[in-house]
Amino acid sequence: MDNETSTGHVTRKAVLRAALAAGIAAPTVLMGVPALARTLTAGEAPPQLTPECDDGDDPTPPQTEGPYFKPNSPLRTSLLESGTVGVRLTVSGYVFGLTCRPIAGALLDFWQADTNGAYDNTGFRFRGHQFTDAQGAFRLTTIVPGLYPGRTRHLHVKVQAPGRPVLTSQLYFPGEPRNNTDSIFDARLLMSVRDAGAGKEAAFDFVLNVPQNPGPTPTPTATTTTQPPGGSWAAGTAYRAGDRVTYGGPAYVCLQAHTAQAGWEPPNVPALWRLA
Repeated sequence: MDNETSTGHVTRKAVLRAALAAGIAAPTVLMGVPALARTLTAGEAPPQLTPECDDGDDPTPPQTEGPYFKPNSPLRTSLLESGTVGVRLTVSGYVFGLTCRPIAGALLDFWQADTNGAYDNTGFRFRGHQFTDAQGAFRLTTIVPGLYPGRTRHLHVKVQAPGRPVLTSQLYFPGEPRNNTDSIFDARLLMSVRDAGAGKEAAFDFVLNVPQNPGPTPTPTATTTTQPPGGSWAAGTAYRAGDRVTYGGPAYVCLQAHTAQAGWEPPNVPALWRLA
């Protein structure tokens, strides 16, 4: 059932995921494939879903940031540390634009409660950011977050395509009793979750409000950015943590080592730069 709807048809995203894994151009394999509902687990009623990415569809809905966000999280794909307690969880998926083309180099910043429902507000436990690969894919290794008063189980996330506005949202788990009482819960943000040994595997694909032109390759073309007069930041430069640059007047300090690219100018990526 993972690749089919309740009607037995192969889902649009199942085809898209298989195409990306095989290195096939996404627009080619999607020709003639209808935008169908996400897979349903046996016995579950169909929730209201995030629209399949296609011309004219809405992007993934935003949600409140909440009181526990902290900037400058570490660059990492695993939030597990020595002695981490909890049920292991792997979340994977893709970041797409409005015409089903994956977005390379998109920033995803995750934060969550620990297994007891507590957030680390002094350090960076269960906080981290990463970037999608050339196929627009991401993968996060963490634990299933605990519950705390007033909320159902959830993950927080900020997603940003290079040079575009930030989407702040939350991801939810199917079958949680508190989904029915949490006033913030949105069924369109349910992940697909399954058991994997002693842990769990989840999947979710983000659709950002990024206009795209159809093309033969799933890799988007980087946006050209004009270097402001007097700015020392430059695309293609390998920056180290602590390096200082100027951009459009203000000075910035590098927070994470990276090689700069168009769309990652200091004002656009707070996970990489802060005002000096």
